[in-house]
Parts: sequence; C-alpha cells; structure tokens
Amino acid sequence: MAYVATRGGARAIDQAERLYRAELGQIDAARVDAVRRALPMLIDRVMGEASLYEPDLAALALAQAGGDLYEAVLLLRAWRTTQPRLAIAEPVRQEQLFTHRRISAAFKDIPGGQILGPTLDYAHRLLATGVLQGRPYSPAPVTPAATAAPAHQPSLAAWQKAQGLVADPARTEVAPDAIPDLTREPLLFPAKRAHTLQSLARADTGGMLTLGYAAMRGYFNAHPTVNELRLAEAEVRVTHPRGTVFSAGRVKVSQAEVTSKGKSGQLNLGFCATLGWNEVKVISGATLDLNAAAAPKGSPVEEEFFLYHTEPVEASGFCIHFKLPHYVTFQSSLDALRGAKASAAPQSEQVPS
Repeated sequence: MAYVATRGGARAIDQAERLYRAELGQIDAARVDAVRRALPMLIDRVMGEASLYEPDLAALALAQAGGDLYEAVLLLRAWRTTQPRLAIAEPVRQEQLFTHRRISAAFKDIPGGQILGPTLDYAHRLLATGVLQGRPYSPAPVTPAATAAPAHQPSLAAWQKAQGLVADPARTEVAPDAIPDLTREPLLFPAKRAHTLQSLARADTGGMLTLGYAAMRGYFNAHPTVNELRLAEAEVRVTHPRGTVFSAGRVKVSQAEVTSKGKSGQLNLGFCATLGWNEVKVISGATLDLNAAAAPKGSPVEEEFFLYHTEPVEASGFCIHFKLPHYVTFQSSLDALRGAKASAAPQSEQVPS
C-alpha cells in the first residue's frame, strides 16, 4: 500500500488540531474530577481496555479526547508505556476477592448465596427528564441488610469440580514473574493461555459483544449459561525489596465464568476477567473463550479471529488510517480500470495511433 507525503499543509494541520481543542474548551482539574465522578462505568471501561488502573488518568484521557473512547484508550496506553514497572503483584484467588456482587444463572442456591449488589438489571428504564427542568434526580437511600453478606465468597467452579461436574484441566503453576506479558512480547498462535486472558481483558467491549452475541444466538457450537458473575475488589499484594509482603491498595475487577455441557458428560467452562466493572465485556469474553476450543478454522469464534479483531487501538487505528492520502494506489486502480475499459471497447471505437 502506498502513501503520499503531505507537504505545505503544516499550518493547516496545526490549525485543524487547534479547532478541535477549541471545541473542547479549557480542561482543568475540576473538569477531570467531574468526569471521574459522573461516569464511573465509562472510566472502568477505559482502564480495562488500556490495561492501566488509574481513575484520575482515565478521566483526564476522556476529557482530553472529548469523550472519544478509542482516543482515550490510546492516550492512556501511550502514557502507560512511559512508566517503570516497580513490582509484580501476587496472584489473586477468587475466594480472596472483596465481593460486591456475585450471581449465578446456572444454580439457584450456591455456596455463599446469590448477592445482587449494585445493578440496574431489574430497574425500569425511565429517563429522568425533570433534571432538564431544574428538578435534580436524587437516588433513594440504600436500606442496609439485616445481616451483611460475607466479604469473601468461595469459588463456584471449585465446588462443581469437587462434585465431578466440571473437568479440572491439569495446569502447571507458574511463578508470577514468569507469566508471559502481552505488552512486552507479540501475540502468536496457538496463543499461550496467559496471552488469551490478557487479550480478552484489554479487548474492545463492543467488538466482544458483537461476536459473543452471535455465539449466544446459536451461530456457533456452544450456548452459554452464566455459571458465576462477580464484581469485586482485588487486593494488590506486592513484596517489598526487604521481603515484607504488603497491600498496595485495591482495584475493581470483573470476572465471569460461563458453562455448557461438553461431550465428555461434564461441564465446559469459559472464563474472562478485566480491570473495572464491566459485566457485558466479561460475559461476552467468557462466551468466546468457551466456544474457541472447538471453533472451525476461519470462524469468528476461532481464537485467532477474535483476539486479533477485538484489539481496540489497533482496530481503530487501522480504520482511521484510511483517511490518510491514498492517491497513488487509488490512481493506479483508476488507470487499470481505464485500461480494461479501453481493451473491452469495440475495435471501431478505438482511436488509431
């Protein structure tokens, strides 16, 4: 593919960017804080797709990009690459998560019980138009439960494995500092399990929903049931250079396991987890993971297909690059078209040389 260097347009390019910035207006700390407080779910999505948990920087990226999600993710990923890696946290187990919400669509009664937590799943979708008429919308206060649910909940899959319902794949424990890092090495196929889960964690939510939805509607081999969906906070535990293990704080995380009946007579599981709270993403990602094992070559649920095509920065960048000058390739196509038409014209219509 050929491109043409743009010359003599430096001033126009500079003014085009200034025009865009002028539309956004002044960006200050108060504006960034307002974005962070008003759009927590969008902040979570940006942090997940950027692989960086920092709400203030995610809010700044959104404000600076004027709400353009792909531009915000690119800004945050670019900033992330400039930062040193100080430590590697310990692995987090499901039963160690500080759980806010945990449900299962596969079982009514599960160890630890169903915890609805924060959700709009059962709410009426009514637009609060009174806000535009000067009547602020104030949510009703939360009524505390008579008995608080335990903060830590057991793994449902572990309970199923103990009953012989789920195959327990033999996996070798890997030291945290030996886990392959997708941000430092290329994605190759067949993909390492760590790379698959990392790719799903940073994948574009909309792209995953599109492919996952197709699988849910029966276009592929496995129809999912939500085995366990969990919104939680994970303790980030790291080792101090002196050897002391301490908590550096908590980060919000989402995880989903979906299941379907396998040919072996046991349940197959698909899994996805990401930074921030994003239920649509982890259910879609777990559905793709579930379908990948038996996916035919070239199908949308084949691992190579969905891992490549749900990468948000690369996909949006490739789409945007089509706005760059393609004069040489397009003119070449036109020349070939004119030549073909001239060759196909009747001999009488051709002008003698």
